[in-house]
Amino acid sequence: MKINLMIFISSAIEQEKSISMMKTFEYDIRPVKGDIMDDPGFHNGYEVVKVSINYASNECFVSLHPLASEIEEIKMETYIEKLEAHSWHVVSKEELNSM
Repeated sequence: MKINLMIFISSAIEQEKSISMMKTFEYDIRPVKGDIMDDPGFHNGYEVVKVSINYASNECFVSLHPLASEIEEIKMETYIEKLEAHSWHVVSKEELNSM
């Protein structure tokens, strides 16, 4: 099954600065709400807050707990760069609306 991990990153300091990122991979076990997902790109593990399954396309969309960069004490730009270095990519609002 294709698993699409999604995380929403925002900054209270940088008003109107928010971004959605996604990482996709194949996996036989699907996450469930409450699981803690770990990834080399993460500063910490993140809790799964929502799982949506599309059996027709054999894919699963997994929403992770949103990240407020000030809470993690890491600059938003630095965190995004770290995620991108580990196969995460920015998802546009148009792409989000089509999912």
